[in-house]
Amino acid sequence: MSFNRRRFVLSCAATSSIALVALSGTATAQSSFVSGSSGLFSSDSTPAAPEAPKNIIYMIGDGMGFNHVSATNLYETGQTRYQVAGEPGAVEALPGGEAVQVYEQSEWTQIAASSYQDGNSYDPARAWSDHNYVNENATDSAAAGTAMATGVKTTNGIIGMDPALQPVQNTSEYAIAQGKAAGVVSSVPFNHATPSAWAAHNSNRNDLHAIGEEMINSDLNVIMGAGHPFYDQDAKPVATADEDYMLTSQYERLANGETEFTFVEDEADFQALADGNVSSDKYFGLTQVADTLQHDRSGESVTPYDTPQNDVVDLATMSEAALNILNQDEDGFQVMIEGGAIDWAGHANDEARDIEEVQAFNAAVETVVEWVEENSSWEETLVIVTADHETGYLAGPTDDPAWSAMTGAAGVVPNHNWFSGNHTNQLVPMFVRGTGSEDIVAAADEIDPVRGKYIDNVEVAQITMNKWW
Repeated sequence: MSFNRRRFVLSCAATSSIALVALSGTATAQSSFVSGSSGLFSSDSTPAAPEAPKNIIYMIGDGMGFNHVSATNLYETGQTRYQVAGEPGAVEALPGGEAVQVYEQSEWTQIAASSYQDGNSYDPARAWSDHNYVNENATDSAAAGTAMATGVKTTNGIIGMDPALQPVQNTSEYAIAQGKAAGVVSSVPFNHATPSAWAAHNSNRNDLHAIGEEMINSDLNVIMGAGHPFYDQDAKPVATADEDYMLTSQYERLANGETEFTFVEDEADFQALADGNVSSDKYFGLTQVADTLQHDRSGESVTPYDTPQNDVVDLATMSEAALNILNQDEDGFQVMIEGGAIDWAGHANDEARDIEEVQAFNAAVETVVEWVEENSSWEETLVIVTADHETGYLAGPTDDPAWSAMTGAAGVVPNHNWFSGNHTNQLVPMFVRGTGSEDIVAAADEIDPVRGKYIDNVEVAQITMNKWW
């Protein structure tokens, strides 16, 4: 399916107006805010209305629930945050340790976010009284990504469409319509569900060649990710193309300069872009690996990084490269940067690789923060760090039916258990910093007894399209 955002902008006016009415009511009612257990607290006075962000950097750790962040914290420092314990109906948050990740520092505000698909809901009381509740009818990345990218709930497997299979505008398209630049970056295939949600419209997330074609023909300024047809999981060349994600014909068009994109695939070329050597306003970066930058490489890990890593560009370098490209647009930009293989490790219930992937994602966030402070400012740029859903039901070792905490020491994989091989409907963390963060926190007007205030996953896109831009 081919989608042209120029023909689409006007068709969204009615939907946007309805969402604006609902959002306005929320914003008016909210006069003060309280973050999650480790976030900021405001005074009772209504904060001054912030200006709209010029740039929005949306960073998604796919599948990264509270305990994925916590396990990495434990491995790195021996202390943790976000842990809970207790019998059903009497679960309490345990005292947390010191902030470790860059997005936990005092300049950031932490809330939570719900991620359920259309037709489901999140019931805070049931979530902490029935251990299995969050496993029921859980969202996938297509539905969650679409909600986050468009402000419209949909059902599993659908990309960029509502449940009736009508295309809905995403914030990449909306940004471009405002004269801004837009892009997607991922550590998994470029046309996987989450980047696709900010770039395509298809009733089937597995229609990868059609999604890829729509992305190649799109107005996006940056597309970067894995899915190379001529490399294997260990970043080694293969003679026969693996066309799971990209057709040979699509690769050849990109590599031969037959599209509007400048094509890069060598690590040195990504690094050159990260160093600021940018000569075009449209780049397609295809990393030289089949599925994921690191997760699917050969070898079984007992601790993070105990098997040789692929010699391939990392997410932090791709992120910096993308920001340098997008920042050429004087009107601003939006970009979605995904640490996609956190989800893959969660599905595999592989804690060592999960910690690896969270660490790689955290390194990308640190790079983005440095980029903002060196090339932009927090007065014009908003950074959102969150997840589309939790994967694997990572928790303490004896969490059923009661909840228990993960424990451990620095350099050791924490004592833990997995209670699913799939996604869950747990609340996920959201960390915000920069202009516009006050609006996001004000919209977090629902309360979870353990995680505190939370926002639904459609609301940031609604704020973006109906208030900021």
